[in-house]
Amino acid sequence: MREILKELEAWSGAGNDLALATVVRTVGSSPRPVGSKMLMSARGDLAGSVSGGCVEGAVLEVAEQVMETGRPRHLRFGVADEEAWAVGLSCGGTIQVFLERVGSAGLDTGPSVHDLAGLAAAGARGVVVTRVGLAEDQGGTAESVAGDPNGGARLHIDSEGSVQGSLGSVSLDAAARREASRRQQTAGKGGGSGLSEVEGVQLFFEILAPRPRLVIVGAVHIAISLARLAREMDFSVTVVDARDRFATRERFPDVEELLVGWPGEVMEELELDDASHVVVITHDPKLDNPALRVALSRPVPYVGALGSRRTHERRLGALRSDGVGEAELARIHAPIGLDIGARTPAEIALATMAQIVAVRRGASTS
Repeated sequence: MREILKELEAWSGAGNDLALATVVRTVGSSPRPVGSKMLMSARGDLAGSVSGGCVEGAVLEVAEQVMETGRPRHLRFGVADEEAWAVGLSCGGTIQVFLERVGSAGLDTGPSVHDLAGLAAAGARGVVVTRVGLAEDQGGTAESVAGDPNGGARLHIDSEGSVQGSLGSVSLDAAARREASRRQQTAGKGGGSGLSEVEGVQLFFEILAPRPRLVIVGAVHIAISLARLAREMDFSVTVVDARDRFATRERFPDVEELLVGWPGEVMEELELDDASHVVVITHDPKLDNPALRVALSRPVPYVGALGSRRTHERRLGALRSDGVGEAELARIHAPIGLDIGARTPAEIALATMAQIVAVRRGASTS
């Protein structure tokens, strides 16, 4: 949702008719993952994408009907091998897309598209469940019409378990909550957002999570490339350093936060949670070690530290002397990054971001 927030706000304010397309399922090759969105206006504006270009035209045609009638559509597109090759895939696949009019009257039994946008912008946690069709409606072709009169009904389950909206029945809502809980628990391990059949109804489960955050301790040259890569991957970036000559806006023009102060003290004030990732790269123990102690005391999924194996052994000894336990020390990724033979600052930044992504996706980092 974050990729179309600016356009949603601007185009809605201009009084345009809008439609939103969401990828709810992919089979085989797909240029865009489940959850990808494309916003369309009646005057032909586009933001976001649901494919590499192979189905956008067909989606836009159906979107015109959705904007006119207000009825959502659940579509299935087969991507032929030759089309797949044209958009950079080795072979074809199937993409299922759910189309809805933004602000459709009479169908919003739960949060609207604008409500979802607000949740995404605020970094809210939870699950949004959308009813996209009946069990026999596996996504029609662009010419067919979805047959579920309750299509578009929505349920929002927030991080505290509170529920807003309904999918059409008490039993379906309860079953959807159980499936939502299962998907949250297995996110990153084959779970997460996706389509499920529940009590004869096709439901799309979309996991809401805060924007991932990268905290870089050390405004050194590697940090410049690392911040740039992280921003490209939609991370919020915070750079921390005690040296104001290094931590400047000229060197880091696009990061969300640039904090000057002793890293250990600054890190104590940061809200480090399971959406945060910490990289410590000053190569100076009096700056690195206090920052590591704080990071290891928080539930962050990734903590990386720059330095050779010998440097890391000395670091571990110092941290042990400060009372850091073995379980916490084992969480440090050092030497930092995947082993790609990196030597230059840009290559080290690439290896580090690759390792962070691997941790986020539950992939091997060895």
